Amino acid sequence: MDVFPLQEIRKRDGRILLFDAEKITQAIFKAAKAVGGENYSLARDLTKDVINHLHGLKLSGLIPTVEETQDAVEKVLIEKGHARTAKAYILYRAKRTRIRDAKSELMDVVKDILLDANIHEEKENKYSPLEKMHQIALAASQKYYLDNLLPPEIANAHQGGSFQIQSLGYYSKTVDSLQIELLPLLKNGYGSGEKTPPSDLLTGLLRAASIVQKSRNDIYGEQSFPFFDTVIAEMMSGFKSKPRQEELSEGLGEFISYLKELPSLRCSLQVGLDTTEDGRKITKNLLREFLKKKNGNNSIRIIFPLKKEINFSKGDPNYDLYRLALQSAIRTGNPSFFFLDTSYNTSLGADICYFSNGLRIAGNRQGPSGGKKRGNIASLTINLPRLALSALDEELFFVELDRLLRLSVRQLLHRFEVLSLLKCRDLPFLMGEKLYMGSENLSPHDSIKESLKNGIISLGFTGLPEAARFLAAAEQKGEKEHGYLPLALKIVRHMSKRVKSFADEYDMNIELFGAVSSDKLEALVEKDRKDFGQVKGVTDKDFYSSSFILFQEDEGLDNKIVVEGEIHKHCTAGYLSKMLLIPGIDMDGAEDIMQKMAKSHIGHVSISTFYEGG
Repeated sequence: MDVFPLQEIRKRDGRILLFDAEKITQAIFKAAKAVGGENYSLARDLTKDVINHLHGLKLSGLIPTVEETQDAVEKVLIEKGHARTAKAYILYRAKRTRIRDAKSELMDVVKDILLDANIHEEKENKYSPLEKMHQIALAASQKYYLDNLLPPEIANAHQGGSFQIQSLGYYSKTVDSLQIELLPLLKNGYGSGEKTPPSDLLTGLLRAASIVQKSRNDIYGEQSFPFFDTVIAEMMSGFKSKPRQEELSEGLGEFISYLKELPSLRCSLQVGLDTTEDGRKITKNLLREFLKKKNGNNSIRIIFPLKKEINFSKGDPNYDLYRLALQSAIRTGNPSFFFLDTSYNTSLGADICYFSNGLRIAGNRQGPSGGKKRGNIASLTINLPRLALSALDEELFFVELDRLLRLSVRQLLHRFEVLSLLKCRDLPFLMGEKLYMGSENLSPHDSIKESLKNGIISLGFTGLPEAARFLAAAEQKGEKEHGYLPLALKIVRHMSKRVKSFADEYDMNIELFGAVSSDKLEALVEKDRKDFGQVKGVTDKDFYSSSFILFQEDEGLDNKIVVEGEIHKHCTAGYLSKMLLIPGIDMDGAEDIMQKMAKSHIGHVSISTFYEGG
């Protein structure tokens, strides 16, 4: 070219490479073609102008950077009257920048995963080579969905901290959780395996464990076995000889130990309602296993339903099992309890099922009610404190809450439609083996959409206590006698009403859920702290509260229990209360508190003590 020669160019990472003028020409020509241009020689002439402009800048050492070169291209195109080409070039440059930033951000995430593996060596399963590869794949999936699949306003709301799309890495792959109807799978087998009922306890329990392992390939969240005691007792009724006590204890111990070894597993077992001799033995031995310190594992949870005339009062046939469960909960934090006699459970008249995080599966607009063969499709968690910090007053808070609820439902429906594109063959165990309600007649090439409609879509929230306290203080309602509690109830009632209207509008199982706090929600607090600073009682925490923690010695405990009960009534997809007891509490005192919670219509509660895990 008949211009001052440039020999080298400095890349973004600092490397110095040979300067190639032809690359500039090609970039200009591509931008021109995007707006209808076809003149390659004009692109060459414009390249000369770019190089002359760079020379005129008198760059140090005559080594321009990539950024300086691209700036020169934009300037020359505009000055020479090629505004449309300049616009196309700017848009292309911005697109390449987004892709480059996404790659860089992904590499940072990968680096963090690998470094964490060295720091937290004690968590063997979580940081095994297989798990590291899994985490890296999830990180790549999340970046793809945010940059390419999600509508921009939804992606921005997630990245900006207004809400969190739960398990984003699985957005188009599969569903969250399932209540597995175990008995048919035990009796009839599945796949190409054994089709006859098991002839002994250990074989049956290992088959149940195998079901968990196989369904883990198709579900990213929790798997639950409802009425586990009844199912195993019925299986045992077909044995030629009943297992001895030692065999029963060892078999259940092996079963729990096997499940503990499965990586990233979340599994729950519901026991406590079966009053038969075998059912009671199953429950008693299972609870004893969890009282042993060696089986204290939070990935395997026991859920103990409470019901009058079954186990909740003295004289009930399973009252002794309830006392044993309460003892285990006080010592180990496991099991949690749900109350079948609450008004919103008894009115349904179906087999209600809960997951260990408080998620409730009950009503169904699309088919039979109850929890069996159903689960949560996907969840989203609204960040209530961020909304409060942005609004600063109650009236604006509710206006913005309505806007955010509508956007949240759009996201959940978008995810449902994306998942509806899956075929039965894409979830070979979940749908192919007919574990999910409505999948009974699906062929491998059929869409799972009609089956999927039986699940629930849960719109969750976090930080209700922090948001209510902040708004109450802003409105000068103060903290006197828990003045923020009425506002908290107002917020929940408002969300419940809106979510129900969305469910009616779309005729879908869209339900309100009180999200459980976890390390996955820590990012919300970090983002809010960065944007709003250290706000006392709000951003000065590690994570936002999922509920109003019920401390045994809190002077306002009775009032808080009543408020929690009201919140449960409005969260049709469930809500988990947390009761923190003082060390050394006697069983009668713990029972009294449980009775108060039952009378206040609390649906699901987890119990722990100040020294839990000590």
